[in-house]
Amino acid sequence: MTALVLLGGGVGAAALTHTAAVSDRLADRIAPSRTAVGQLDVGLLDQATAVHTYVITGDPALLTPYRGGIDAERATVARLRNLLADEPEALDDLERAGQLADRWRADFAEPLVGSRRAATTPVELAPVVTREAAAFQAARAQLTGLAGRLDRIRDAGRRNLDHARALRDLTFVAILAALLLSSIVSSVLVRTTVLRPLERLGASVRQVAGGDFRHQLRAQGPADIARLTTDVETMRQRVVDALERSQHDRDALEQQAAELRRSNEDLEQFAYVASHDLQEPLRKIASFCQLLERRYADQLDDRARQYIGFAVDGATRMQELIHDLLTFSRIGRVYADLREVDLTEVFAQAESNLSRAVEEAGATVTCDPLPTVQGDPTLLTMLWQNLLGNAVKFRSPDRDPLIRVTATRTPEGWSFAVEDNGIGIDPRYADKIFVIFQRLHPRGTYPGTGIGLAVCKKIVEYHGGTLALDEAYTGGARFRFTLPPAPAVVVPEQPGEPAAEQAATV
Repeated sequence: MTALVLLGGGVGAAALTHTAAVSDRLADRIAPSRTAVGQLDVGLLDQATAVHTYVITGDPALLTPYRGGIDAERATVARLRNLLADEPEALDDLERAGQLADRWRADFAEPLVGSRRAATTPVELAPVVTREAAAFQAARAQLTGLAGRLDRIRDAGRRNLDHARALRDLTFVAILAALLLSSIVSSVLVRTTVLRPLERLGASVRQVAGGDFRHQLRAQGPADIARLTTDVETMRQRVVDALERSQHDRDALEQQAAELRRSNEDLEQFAYVASHDLQEPLRKIASFCQLLERRYADQLDDRARQYIGFAVDGATRMQELIHDLLTFSRIGRVYADLREVDLTEVFAQAESNLSRAVEEAGATVTCDPLPTVQGDPTLLTMLWQNLLGNAVKFRSPDRDPLIRVTATRTPEGWSFAVEDNGIGIDPRYADKIFVIFQRLHPRGTYPGTGIGLAVCKKIVEYHGGTLALDEAYTGGARFRFTLPPAPAVVVPEQPGEPAAEQAATV
């Protein structure tokens, strides 16, 4: 297509150039030359008339047209030589006409003018008229022949111009027809060699996209489409490989899920046994030891009573550990009632559950307005209760407990902080305190089994947040945790009620 456009442009440019050259030759050379020849003829007649008149009258002023005509003739001849530079025959005619005109002036005109100046009476023209007329007519005849030759050249040039215009028009029609034909051929070729392979490639891609990932794509058509097909086939193969790996991983996950379900079933069975079968022997051990102490109190010494106390305390502690372990294992398994929870309500419930401990310790609890989040109300109540209980439990003996709860909105959700003015926690144990049954103090110093913060961390992580000790806080202990916000509720617009009023109502 590019070669055809270039060829057509070249041929069209050549046709236009040829037509312009023929037209310019006629307009710029032949036509001005023909006009100049006519001017030479008229000027020669004016020269003869001026000479004859001067000879008859003797008035020197009448020689002015003669002298001016000679100068004009020479200028016109010089211009004609330039115009007829590529016409040698016409140029020869011009030279002969100039020679004849010069001979007429030298043989007749100048002698007549000289004779009239020397004479005091009019000169008789009759003796020289016949010889002058012959020479003058010879010069004019040569100019007439030159004019005829230029007329013939002009006519031939017009015919050439008409032929050039016809050839130009035919050339452009041929170029237009060739372009039209080439566009049709190109369309057929594009349809055959490009669009059909693309349609086949699209059909194959749709077949693969429909789920037939085993369908292979064969490279067809031009090199670009073949490379595209190869790239798509490579992508399909990678998708198939990834799908097979995903299927293998899914099978492995399903197997692990099945094993996890069996493990959970075993864990639930263990929890049932721990909550029933293990609790009952412990209760029997504690009750019979206490009964033994009451019945045989007068027969036991102090060491025996101490041993019985150790047994009762161990059984009681075992019961507490089993109860706390069951509570920890039930997070996310038994308690899974996710819904919108008003933290103000669950915080009030936790504070109410701890009201006696708070009152006995003389603690002051302040709380910022709390938001609504997505979560389990029982677990969130347990979270607040453990954090507030620890703040009351690990209070400083030198001052009354002061507990402050803050809430801050973040781009990810809500950030909460529970700080107190108690004994604080060494930053070295910032990770250890969240491990189940890990204690930083001797067993008899503070009550509990050391599971509270582990339960808090598991509750927060179950809700998609994080819990950590603020190691930079030195006025006691400060725990920070995050919770995601409650999902936005879209209220449908009621007829006749503006959206802004509905939002305000919500």
